[in-house]
Amino acid sequence: MTLPPRPPLPPFTPQTAAQKVRAAEDAWNSRNPDVVTPAYTADSQWRNRSEFLTGHAEIHAFLMRKWAREHDYRLIKALWTTADIRIAVRFAYEWRDDCGQWMRSYGNENWEFDRDGRMARRIASINDLPIAEADRLFHWPLGPRPADHPGLDDLGL
Repeated sequence: MTLPPRPPLPPFTPQTAAQKVRAAEDAWNSRNPDVVTPAYTADSQWRNRSEFLTGHAEIHAFLMRKWAREHDYRLIKALWTTADIRIAVRFAYEWRDDCGQWMRSYGNENWEFDRDGRMARRIASINDLPIAEADRLFHWPLGPRPADHPGLDDLGL
């Protein structure tokens, strides 16, 4: 079955790469694996921290586990650079665990896309920092970040 393309398509410009980054941020903020998984190729390869995944089934299962333990998840992504079929992103997200400990996770991702606009490869390096609830910076209602909410640079991240 051939799936429709997922614009914007490569080769990316800084503007189309920024659109792709925001679309990914919005999808991940849905916390819905059924929304996120189709953005990847059927054989997409991931490295997420120390976990290696291949394909939709493994990606979907990973996302189910992730959002079952990362409560009140809110994510901001920012374009770092782009070239042809690749985009580099930096990000931060806040979440709390089952015990109520808040975390801010920081990282970088390298993305490589198929010509149809689906991500074929995702390499993510992520570090976690425990924070006090009073130190949280991401306060919008669950779901996509509002257009007027500050980004990473504005927040000093």
